[in-house]
Amino acid sequence: MSRILLVENGHDSSARLLLPPLRDAGHEFEQIEDGAAALDRILSAPPALTLLDVALPRIDGLRVLEKVRSHSDHPIIMLTARTREADRLRGFDMGADDYVCKPFSPREVVARVNTVLRRRAQRPYAAKPSAAVSFADPRASLEGHALDLTRRELLLLRALSRDPGRVFTRSNLLEAAFPEALDVNERAVDGHIKNLRKKMACVVPSHDWIRSIYGVGFSFAERPA
Repeated sequence: MSRILLVENGHDSSARLLLPPLRDAGHEFEQIEDGAAALDRILSAPPALTLLDVALPRIDGLRVLEKVRSHSDHPIIMLTARTREADRLRGFDMGADDYVCKPFSPREVVARVNTVLRRRAQRPYAAKPSAAVSFADPRASLEGHALDLTRRELLLLRALSRDPGRVFTRSNLLEAAFPEALDVNERAVDGHIKNLRKKMACVVPSHDWIRSIYGVGFSFAERPA
């Protein structure tokens, strides 16, 4: 049984919606309504996973995320009414494992909780973003060289470079690059990856940054030391 921490202002109703399905899925549930108290709890006695709102008393959720990430790789899913793409991208850039917008389906949130926990259990190491890639919205750079990327290419590069060596399925990358699209075929990822590779090769031609994993998907390959 995993303990799930919900960090959310008490005026919202997510706890009432999430408690039954989380318990049905075999999870324990705890709620904290204050950002500073939540930060202390996560760092001193971390739960299995935290569902984190942004609008919190004393310390906002993004600051909590930033502080936690400076100490640990604790699983965090943002659960917030901030639905703009810029907000989602900022959450992912700061290290969120997932980002769920309100209003939400309680069953979907539980499914995402289970997915993050399962993925963490299968990963024998803490993800360390590539030092070769940097982001300053809406642009990216590779080893200090600016990349002229489309929005989809930028989202794909964000996802891949956050966890070098991890094999991402097309389904993973489709969700990362087309978060608002429900009718896009997974093969659309291939064309964007092809263009992304070409643009990366133009600025650093001596290394193949994105590797194809036959029958599975793609992974980001760091340059050998």
